Amino acid sequence: MRASNIVNLGVKELRGLKRDAMLLLLIVYAFSLAIYTAAHALPETLNKAPIAIVDEDRSPLSARIGAAFQLPYFTRPQLITAAEMDRRMDAGIDTFALDIPPDFQRDLLAGRSPTIQLNVDATRMTQAFSGSGYIQTIVTAEVSEFSQRYRAATTAPVALVLRARFNPELNKAWFGAVMNLINSITMLSIVLTGAALIREREHGTIEHLLVMPITPAEIMISKVWSMALVVLVAAALSLAFVVQGLLRVPIEGSVPLFLAGAALQLFATTSLGIVLATLAGSMPQFGLLLMLVLLPLQVLSGGMTPRESMPELVQTIMLAAPNTHFVMLAQAILYRGAGFAVVWPQFLALAAIGAVLFVFALGRFRKSLN
Repeated sequence: MRASNIVNLGVKELRGLKRDAMLLLLIVYAFSLAIYTAAHALPETLNKAPIAIVDEDRSPLSARIGAAFQLPYFTRPQLITAAEMDRRMDAGIDTFALDIPPDFQRDLLAGRSPTIQLNVDATRMTQAFSGSGYIQTIVTAEVSEFSQRYRAATTAPVALVLRARFNPELNKAWFGAVMNLINSITMLSIVLTGAALIREREHGTIEHLLVMPITPAEIMISKVWSMALVVLVAAALSLAFVVQGLLRVPIEGSVPLFLAGAALQLFATTSLGIVLATLAGSMPQFGLLLMLVLLPLQVLSGGMTPRESMPELVQTIMLAAPNTHFVMLAQAILYRGAGFAVVWPQFLALAAIGAVLFVFALGRFRKSLN
């Protein structure tokens, strides 16, 4: 192999990418707007859930319960009739509908056990699960304070001091921004490398390269380094201007150390993109294969849910995926300020997985040329 061939072929790939407006737009979107929206659109917290109240009691207690639902967890409760409740929930207008029956306050003061009906639109799974608990806590607290005639804080026998490390504000945007940056690095590296190879095949330029004094390894390495460089530069700019600048997410650890880990991740994922491109005959087929591979990589790597909550078999299998180790080192460096002495096992695993994928991709690439 000649280094000059690899450099010149890589520059050719960069020029080809420069002329592809759609891929350039995808890169800009994935490392800017996609990260910003993902940071503010995480579904695991209750936020502005629509709620309606059927107040058939019209008492001070029912009014007190209705006033307890406030932003940011719930929208301002809409007072509706019992006849409107089913229609509004069928239309998807309300996620929760609280029906306070007649004589609710009188039965409570008389020592009876009145009931309140809570209707939940369970198709909105996240809001339904967490919102039901919120509503039960709010109603119980208001009823208890009303029946006891005073509002006082309960003195617990043990004082629990909460210390939120690494995210003292409990800000969901801090987690969402970094995790979406990691997902964008994986997605773009596979897409750009695979698209570069398929573009050569569709335009017929791969045959032109084969008649030149260039080896298949030089062709593949040029695509790997050029597309990895594009994604690495875009990730560094996004980390500086979008994550730290626009979203004001504090980065505890070394950014160069994170980018070094990202380079190893790109070495593995660009090789994976070559493998998928050799299996696919066209861009639509490549897109289908991408969905089959990308979704498990992102969902099961620990970027969306903790690996500890997954079955042990899944945890073991996903150790063979580069994303798993990249998520570990990224969270350790960017969130907890870990140094190389802490994350060297993940660096070693990424290097090993990348080497295996590169050798396999080179074999597939040579076979596809023959």
